[in-house]
Amino acid sequence: MSGEFVSICEVGPRDGLQIAKTRMTTDDKVAWIASLAAAGLKEIEVGSFVPPRVIPQLADTAEVVARVLETIPGLTVQALAPNLRGVQNAYNAGVHKISIPVSVSEGHSKANLNRTPAQSIAMMQEIMDWLKAQPRKVPVVAGASTAFGCSIDGVVTTAQTVALCEGLATAGVDQIMLADTVGYAHPAQIKEVVLATREAIGPVLYGLHLHDTLGMGIANAVAGLEVGIRAFDSCLAGLGGCPYAPGASGNVVTEDLVFMLESMGFRTGIEIPKLLDARKVLQASLPAEPLHGQVPRAGLPPTFRKAA
Repeated sequence: MSGEFVSICEVGPRDGLQIAKTRMTTDDKVAWIASLAAAGLKEIEVGSFVPPRVIPQLADTAEVVARVLETIPGLTVQALAPNLRGVQNAYNAGVHKISIPVSVSEGHSKANLNRTPAQSIAMMQEIMDWLKAQPRKVPVVAGASTAFGCSIDGVVTTAQTVALCEGLATAGVDQIMLADTVGYAHPAQIKEVVLATREAIGPVLYGLHLHDTLGMGIANAVAGLEVGIRAFDSCLAGLGGCPYAPGASGNVVTEDLVFMLESMGFRTGIEIPKLLDARKVLQASLPAEPLHGQVPRAGLPPTFRKAA
């Protein structure tokens, strides 16, 4: 464990902003993303290629991508796309990686994407066929949403999650993130679902996207670590939630996750004091938005030692 690297993708500029009450300007978004990159985050989901009427907070994603690509060298620029048209727009904008949400539960799938899980797998095959025909290789990370429970359908079984992930792997996605979209998971369930999914699809299972609705985000991250997960999505200040998942609250807090990982001896390449600077940029840009996190509230303890 000691010295192992854990990859963190900061999803704040997409997941964090999509249900924000106020809109962040394009200039402020670019400044925030730059501050996150300066803290050592190497992969950032900068927006979403969805119709502006659906999520107006992210209507400027193409411009954000263009400016970030021009001004922040070495950053892996990721964006979300819900369908083939969104993928084509993301590809043409020049992103390095595309995330595509696919719901395990029927209720969330219809509310969020207006299609069934089976239809989503068929769509994913069409997307992967299109991408493979393009001259530039852009990997796809599929987010298996509601993999641990759903605020619409309730219980989501491990078998349901495994079946969807098998379909996504067969369609040819590069990576799969198991997403606790509504934050209902507990550590034992995390372990069970990760182990069952990995047995079915092997290394295509990449990481975890965790929410903190019931305060279980950090505990669930530890459970993931214990069964070999080495990649997580997180959000500065714990912003975010799904507009089509009633009751879903924010993502696991990047500042707290990095503190825990580094304290445990995992390397992240991220500097916590600089994350706190990025938090100030966020707060200045969205002063009305509540910011979460224990480390920012308590400060770094004198016992903290960054992993070597």
